[in-house]
Amino acid sequence: MLDKNGIARRIAKEVQDGYYVNLGIGIPTLVANFVRDDISVEFQSENGVLGMGPFPFEGEEDADIINAGKQTITTLPGASFFDSALSFGMIRGQHVDLTILGAMEVAENGDIANWKIPGKMVKGMGGAMDLVASAENIIVAMMHTNKAGKSKLLKKCTLPLTGVGCVKKIVTNLAVMEVTSEGFKLLERAPGISTEEIANATEGNLIIEGNIPEMVL
Repeated sequence: MLDKNGIARRIAKEVQDGYYVNLGIGIPTLVANFVRDDISVEFQSENGVLGMGPFPFEGEEDADIINAGKQTITTLPGASFFDSALSFGMIRGQHVDLTILGAMEVAENGDIANWKIPGKMVKGMGGAMDLVASAENIIVAMMHTNKAGKSKLLKKCTLPLTGVGCVKKIVTNLAVMEVTSEGFKLLERAPGISTEEIANATEGNLIIEGNIPEMVL
């Protein structure tokens, strides 16, 4: 089973040379720590940063340099800062190659719910609505089940939706799955996790074809 860093490390393998990548709040922000050194990637944050690097070491933080989740970050040589209008122009103009988001629920058809739990106070959907509406390549980083042990990979989302039919791939602490017209297609198992454990933790339709390999981190 993977921890949050393990999920981020596996997703980092999906990042290709020359990509412009938006990192959502939560587990996705960790992905920048694990991208290979031999490729060039531009990480974008919707609060107006292009060229984010890994998280700073303790004692080296600059409180004025933050990501959309208000975490302190580092920037790489050539990084730029700009206003929200330009930032969302990049997103809405589909200039981002890969979007990595967290989620509370994902449905078997690719619907995502990641912004609101009814009855709990929230500031709003934020940039997530633009990202899911504009991005053509969305990977979700999430835990497979909630704290009560119930599946977060569902036949149909129960929480208010952020986007419809937009998720392409999901990496959880148990598995890597692709969203298909038939449901969640199992691609890889987390180390030490069986296909049966993944099936038992997945409410939505799970497609298992052949021998599923264990993921390499």
